[in-house]
Amino acid sequence: MQKLNIYLQHVLPQHAISRVVLLFTRIRFRPVKNVLIALFMRGFKPDMSDAVLTDPLAYEHFNAFFTRALRAGARPLAGSAHTLVSPVDGTMSELGAIGHNRILQAKGRSYTLESLLAGAAAEWAPRFIGGQFATIYLAPYNYHRIHMPADGSLCAAWYVPGRLFSVNATAAAMVPNLFARNERLVLLFDGACGPFAVIFVGALNVGSMATVWHGDVTPRRPRQVTQLPLPAASGLFRARGAEIGRFNMGSTVVLLFARDRVALARQLGHGTTMRMGQELGLIADPPA
Repeated sequence: MQKLNIYLQHVLPQHAISRVVLLFTRIRFRPVKNVLIALFMRGFKPDMSDAVLTDPLAYEHFNAFFTRALRAGARPLAGSAHTLVSPVDGTMSELGAIGHNRILQAKGRSYTLESLLAGAAAEWAPRFIGGQFATIYLAPYNYHRIHMPADGSLCAAWYVPGRLFSVNATAAAMVPNLFARNERLVLLFDGACGPFAVIFVGALNVGSMATVWHGDVTPRRPRQVTQLPLPAASGLFRARGAEIGRFNMGSTVVLLFARDRVALARQLGHGTTMRMGQELGLIADPPA
């Protein structure tokens, strides 16, 4: 059954399906949007206790419910300014060293740093070789806003077109080069932990991905590798824990860090449940 599911994803019109999902998630007609939300609540049972609006039917449409804001204090940041924090709620897929320019996708599968970074690779890939990575999967029931893992300023932002395969554990184990193959946003920063990247990876039924600087970036025409405009210099800096974007439906975030700049927490591993603000590691002092 799992192989059949992946096969169907190869032949189905992934982007057309995702655009239809996008339209449905923005419907404001109460009978329709309430049914969508009620079915989701029954199937996935998300925790609404830490949301600003705890009544799921109070949201204007399904996407507003899905990307709901959390009440103040719901995700306290661990440690101090030298503590790297998880940018999302989710499940750790893989983490570790970027060895020989390759990133582990799942047992027996890896992909290259250059293919993940696409248009940004020539300038940025050398900065991450020998560094660390972390891949966090956001399930449908998770909180779907993305935050800063450390203080930093946005240096570059890229839209990279691609497929929209599912990004769950089954797909990660079966689809070669999954995260470098799917549509994605590549955000590149420089800050407290040196150069780092926060990469939003799209997936089937992800109607759109958005950043706080650009608004909705996907769906997009033309579908070609594009460097996105940067805001004015005064808007580049974002503090640790600040929101930087969201998935309008669920997906995966890949984090990249430079060599010798962070030490990922030893207790983390494949399958660890993550909460936004939880300790991801420690930031090392910059080399002399």
